[in-house]
Amino acid sequence: MLAGLAGALLMVGAPTVEAAGLPYYPVAPGVSLAVRSGPSTSYGIVRYLPVGAQVPIFCQTPGQTITGTYGTTNIWDNIDDGEYVSDAYVKTGSDGYIRPRCS
Repeated sequence: MLAGLAGALLMVGAPTVEAAGLPYYPVAPGVSLAVRSGPSTSYGIVRYLPVGAQVPIFCQTPGQTITGTYGTTNIWDNIDDGEYVSDAYVKTGSDGYIRPRCS
């Protein structure tokens, strides 16, 4: 379910709110972000987000600590089924969890 929905919802330069009510969060400026199959750089890269991308966050989970544009964190954002990005590169406006923990 998430794969089809989120795949259709990935937007570049889009408004921060999508029709189904999920907010979108911008990826750090100038960053083509690696999307991984799990919450660590030891997981394989699934794809890259283009510069200027905005992403929905379905849930968040702890994982490898990463230092990025927006600080240092171990929070990883689930943006689709089996797709994770470090929250250190997503502008959520918070240093903590903003979505439920992934189960």
